[in-house]
Amino acid sequence: MRVFPSQLGQHLNRLPRILMVFGDDVLIREECRDALRQACYQAGAQERLSLVQESPFNWDELRQECQSLSLFASVRIIELELPSLKPGTEGAAVLTELAEELARQQDLWLLLHGPKAGKEQTNTKWFKTLDKHGLYVQALTPEGAHYQRWIGDRARRHQLALDRDAQSYLASLFEGNLLAADQAMAQLALIAGGQRLDQAALAEHLQDQSRYTVFELGDALLAGNVDAALKILAQLRQEGTAATLVSWSINREWATLLSLCAGQAQGQSMPELMKAARIWEKRQRLYQNAINRLGASRIADAMAAAGALESMLKGENQDEAGQWLALADLCARFDPAYSPMGAA
Repeated sequence: MRVFPSQLGQHLNRLPRILMVFGDDVLIREECRDALRQACYQAGAQERLSLVQESPFNWDELRQECQSLSLFASVRIIELELPSLKPGTEGAAVLTELAEELARQQDLWLLLHGPKAGKEQTNTKWFKTLDKHGLYVQALTPEGAHYQRWIGDRARRHQLALDRDAQSYLASLFEGNLLAADQAMAQLALIAGGQRLDQAALAEHLQDQSRYTVFELGDALLAGNVDAALKILAQLRQEGTAATLVSWSINREWATLLSLCAGQAQGQSMPELMKAARIWEKRQRLYQNAINRLGASRIADAMAAAGALESMLKGENQDEAGQWLALADLCARFDPAYSPMGAA
């Protein structure tokens, strides 16, 4: 059964054993997963096992986990992240088999999650079987009237009082970026102290908070939101941020991605590599998605371009316009559709 996030609350009291959360919006996806977890715990779950489909992935181990009782808990949640939504022939067979089996069990929930599922995935036998026996939440970024409704609902959740013009203005600033909108409303609620804000007051407060940092630039790039990253880059330049600092930030992300790819090619697991790189748990998915989106070859090419930029910044000929153009090129390389200048 397919439902939208706004409908999820109606199904939390009677959850099927197969749960799926796929979508392109990180905030909504995480909130839906949290809601499903809490509902499972309230229904008796005592233990949670989290897995990520990496290459290679032991599908037989997943089958055994789903078919065996835990020594520590009678009811469990097994979460499996499908970063590319491509389980392969073996994985598709196992998931199809489990969909049939788990529908008859009472001691386990299988929660699958990952990026947006396109027709390539939803038309497969394994996905249709899971959809038939389970609950599929489409965690998509709302648009149009749905987005306006989301803004209003989220403002009320934060106890933020906005007049109609202020709400429309806020929505226009953060369209397509629910996480940033949610963070802004949380901050505004603290500033407002329960008083209603109009558009003028909102503009004043948001202007005070509009300065970007190189860390926000890195997050936007890893998320593949190149348009937002270029906007941040332009703002950083306008604010007088040193090109060397911006270059350090971008190059650090490329270097980390390349290191993760190299370790993975040598057979190391991604969780171990990220732990060694001291990547926060909340940011690990950003790096994994960037690797899936770009691939090792593009990342290596970007590192070569980053090295050339470093030489430019250290050289005697300080061409500021050229430096920022090169920085924009490095940002654009986070888009898998990027083509170098002069390419056919």
